[in-house]
Amino acid sequence: MSQNKEIINYLQKGKSITPIDALNKFGCFRLSARILDLRKSGYPIITQTITKQGKTFASYSLSTKSMAQQYKSYGGN
Repeated sequence: MSQNKEIINYLQKGKSITPIDALNKFGCFRLSARILDLRKSGYPIITQTITKQGKTFASYSLSTKSMAQQYKSYGGN
């Protein structure tokens, strides 16, 4: 199974994923690139920035809103 499929399956279970999670679970060194691929495929993935012990990293999850709803909430027509 491709890393993109593994990651989207994981997110569809209502879980969030960080780069270290992706490395440990799927051997994925470039999570942000996989997230970009998934977003380009139409998945509404949101990013949360987390800071712990002075380190900042991203956590990704699927949005409960559709892309159209997100666009409208940012002032789109």
